[in-house]
Amino acid sequence: MARPKASNDQSLIELFLDMLAAERGASANTLDAYRRDLEDFSAELASKKNSIAKADSDALRGYLAKLAQRKLAPASVARRLSAMRQLYRFLYSEGHRGDDPAAVLEGPKRGRSLPKVLSVKQVDELLTQARNATQSESKSERLRGTRMMCLLEVLYATGLRVSELVALPDSAARRDQRMLVIRGKGGRERLVPLNDAARQTMRDYLALREETDVAKSNVAKSDVAKSNAAKSKWLFPSFGESGHLTRQHFARELKELAATAGLKPSQVSPHVLRHAFASHLLQNGADLRVVQTLLGHADISTTQIYTHVLEDRLKSLVRDLHPLSESP
Repeated sequence: MARPKASNDQSLIELFLDMLAAERGASANTLDAYRRDLEDFSAELASKKNSIAKADSDALRGYLAKLAQRKLAPASVARRLSAMRQLYRFLYSEGHRGDDPAAVLEGPKRGRSLPKVLSVKQVDELLTQARNATQSESKSERLRGTRMMCLLEVLYATGLRVSELVALPDSAARRDQRMLVIRGKGGRERLVPLNDAARQTMRDYLALREETDVAKSNVAKSDVAKSNAAKSKWLFPSFGESGHLTRQHFARELKELAATAGLKPSQVSPHVLRHAFASHLLQNGADLRVVQTLLGHADISTTQIYTHVLEDRLKSLVRDLHPLSESP
């Protein structure tokens, strides 16, 4: 029995997004990005009295040309093209179209950019600045500084995605465990080791947080018990809708810290620290497959953006250890 045809662009987009969520385990952020790109595509088609269901390859090329006129970066154009290709592949496979007009399209030529990476010294400067903030006489500032110290230590020790970091459960600091179980993209689980510094900082932060909570409550024991029962399940709680610290809030505070430490805020972000984790491991001899596992990359090709680090290390090994090397 043939599937019923969707009636408009929005319904086709929603069908596609439902598939991404159900079959590929796409996160809310990924779905939002696809939705924005495809709705922009749909709006451009509508301005030409066209639609996703009727557009041919020339109409798709026209949209890509329009993106170039808007002076979008090649990476942004490539991302829009990827969304279009996946949408039309899905529509064809599900019988909503009898052809795939995106199959013949070529993307913009672009080189693969190297990730921004902080040096070990720069990471130390960030940690030193955060540690200084933990000595504040103000309890609220001391708690804020200790939270930042905890975030930095855990991020640099594990290479977690920022979304994984801010959503760590309260239990991550209570069990004094040497491994974290992380549920990453697509619902895939992985084990990530915690070093002693990260574990100690988590304990310090949790203790200070609880001490501050008790001091703020200043109520009868029965009310304190009720308050404890209603405590947040997150390690980094917040009053926002998510219940935990947001990625955006952490990124803003990190840039403020970078400026205080004398670093360029534009060069520092949670993702840059994730890159630093991977690059510094590789510089010190870690295997690329191990780094892939720790980062939670489904495909080794994603981890291969760090091959420039391996190339530099291999050149050094040959230069220093090969018997025919010209080095003294």
